[in-house]
Amino acid sequence: MRILISNDDGYQSQGLKVLARELEQCGEISVVAPDRDRSGASNSLTLAVPVRVWRSENGFVRVEGTPTDCVHIAITGLLEQEPDIVIAGINQGPNLGDDVIYSGTVAAAMEGRFLGMPAMAISIDSQEPKHLDAAARVASRLVSNLERGSLGASTILNVNVPDLPYEQIRGVRATRLGHRHRAEPVSRVKDPRGNILYWVGPAGSEQDAGPGTDFHAVRNGYVSVSPLHVDLTRHAALEPLAHWLSRFD
Repeated sequence: MRILISNDDGYQSQGLKVLARELEQCGEISVVAPDRDRSGASNSLTLAVPVRVWRSENGFVRVEGTPTDCVHIAITGLLEQEPDIVIAGINQGPNLGDDVIYSGTVAAAMEGRFLGMPAMAISIDSQEPKHLDAAARVASRLVSNLERGSLGASTILNVNVPDLPYEQIRGVRATRLGHRHRAEPVSRVKDPRGNILYWVGPAGSEQDAGPGTDFHAVRNGYVSVSPLHVDLTRHAALEPLAHWLSRFD
């Protein structure tokens, strides 16, 4: 099994190193990751300038670009053989609910799916995790399951793991994405020359976070696995929209 691993925290991230070490037991790994932290990069793809690539001493390929750049370049020209699966992570910090809109980790998995590969994004519910080994073990088991059976051509798995020892994780739950309240306001500051600068505020707190959501599962000690797809069409709205547009005919 050929596994492409990427992330958005950068090639020096501890989560990436732990994941790569664990997945070496599942197959032949290739690690292609950003040269620095690109959290929040979402699905951005570098088009206006060429993208530089270097190979690090540990064999990881670092890319002067976004997580999407990493996966796109790896699959369409960098690797001699296409991977069988794309895994993004382990992200330090959760990607729950609305976080997936901005997440570079999820975007890396999504790019793998765009290019025809099964894909999974995995995150741990802590900015300073103590149990990355447990999250890596969860990833390994899920990869083994994906190898045995497909979930369908359009599915991306968004996995969030509580920051607990593996033995204390209560199980795995299939979940839907919850929702957050609106983000906190930006912080307005002045630089030494008097220019106004803005720091983007933190994400909002949980809003739709009851049973069945990813928030609820992780908060209660379970691994949350949410199936995502890239068709953004709101199919239920097509007929009402067509009726509304008929007034313009």
